[in-house]
Amino acid sequence: MQAIAALPSPTDAPPGGHDGVSDGDLLRRIADGDTAAFEILYRRYARPVFGLALRLLRDRSRAEDAVQETFAAIWRSAGSYRPERGPGAPWLYAVARNAIVDRARARREQTFAEAPDEPTAAPGPAERAESAYVSWRVHRAVEGLPDHERELVELAYWSGLSQSEIAEFLDIPLGTVKTRTRSALAHLADVLEDDLR
Repeated sequence: MQAIAALPSPTDAPPGGHDGVSDGDLLRRIADGDTAAFEILYRRYARPVFGLALRLLRDRSRAEDAVQETFAAIWRSAGSYRPERGPGAPWLYAVARNAIVDRARARREQTFAEAPDEPTAAPGPAERAESAYVSWRVHRAVEGLPDHERELVELAYWSGLSQSEIAEFLDIPLGTVKTRTRSALAHLADVLEDDLR
């Protein structure tokens, strides 16, 4: 993806909408087919997404493919972004993470000539139902967090960013990220303690 090398530095196009247009606004415009908004979002996030993909996949070609898949998915599914559920960046990083995971899975795929002799270790219907309930409860609890804490949890756990990366991404001190994360996790533990025993 030679276009990545030509991208401006993060100070030229900071993530999060510091140039007056928020990521959420751009996603809404992209959902309406606005190619200029797509280009702005691409310039903001192609490098960070490529860096994340390269760090997780350790393969430049696969990382480039993951970036292309990420932005193709954003173009196709920008209409599914809901601003009331949070800022655009965590949504975008969730799309990127899915593309990166797909690339990683493709690398590990194996073809079996015949079915394995051992029974599957995949979860059955009861386990899948319980897992779905737990996932729903956690998402509901996260939605109940204050915006400044929810954003950190989403970036850390759904987008896979480290605390240092979050601090840099949000342009806040690392100590603030740590304090807010501890507070968010304590709040989630209180809310979920009875449900998830």
